[in-house]
Amino acid sequence: MRTLLQLLRTGWGWRAGVIVAGRPPGPVSAGAVLGRAMALYRTDERGQPHSPDYRVFLKNEAGHYLSPFHDIPLKVDSTATWEDPRQKDKNTNFCGDDDPIDVCEIGSKVLSCGEVIRVKILGTLALIDQGETDWKLIAINVKDPEASKFNDIDDVKKYKPGYLEATVNWFRLYKVPEGKPENQFAFNGEFKNKAFALEVIKSAHECWKALLMKKRDGGAINCTNVQVRNSPFHCTQEEARSLVESVSFSVNKECNKEEQVWYFLGK
Repeated sequence: MRTLLQLLRTGWGWRAGVIVAGRPPGPVSAGAVLGRAMALYRTDERGQPHSPDYRVFLKNEAGHYLSPFHDIPLKVDSTATWEDPRQKDKNTNFCGDDDPIDVCEIGSKVLSCGEVIRVKILGTLALIDQGETDWKLIAINVKDPEASKFNDIDDVKKYKPGYLEATVNWFRLYKVPEGKPENQFAFNGEFKNKAFALEVIKSAHECWKALLMKKRDGGAINCTNVQVRNSPFHCTQEEARSLVESVSFSVNKECNKEEQVWYFLGK
């Protein structure tokens, strides 16, 4: 069975607000009430793009606001993820980076901020960022013209030669301009396959469940949600709407109707 996850591209970090653009979630237990796993979502933009006050809020088909971190299903039977900064990863021996797992989508479509898509997980890379585990999932949009060719990490090596090496190099160096040291990797920078990646997701999902049930200390993380009803952080739709309406509505978007596409240039 094809492994499908949902990916939400975000413009700001997950501490930026209660129901701000973020990453995939869903049921905490069999008793949790959630919408359809692959429901449609709409965005509600507030503030000026490319500025610190810019926010992207998400709504479901009924127009109800959602937490992208805790209310959007990641999979039918598995939901959001969290890399616990107080728990050592058994594969890397380093604690988590206090974020959801990142997804690197390798398809050709340039995604917009707040867009939710379905992807196939292909593998994962274990980045060690300043002593913290920061897993990077490799995935492809299921609607990508070439999606049928990609089913595991070896397919990326076959059809996009040099792509994974360039990815490792980018993650190694991207913080150097800030004056920080080069990042390191577990497994000597080797990408692990889909089966391994799914186990990483399961582990991070268990950490997220504990976080939403207040069994782990989330520090500054805002766990407010509107769908996980057995969570102590659950809020009403009225409270969620009140939060959104407190944010400035003015948006002056740049008009560019040209379709944008990512291109892979092989060796």
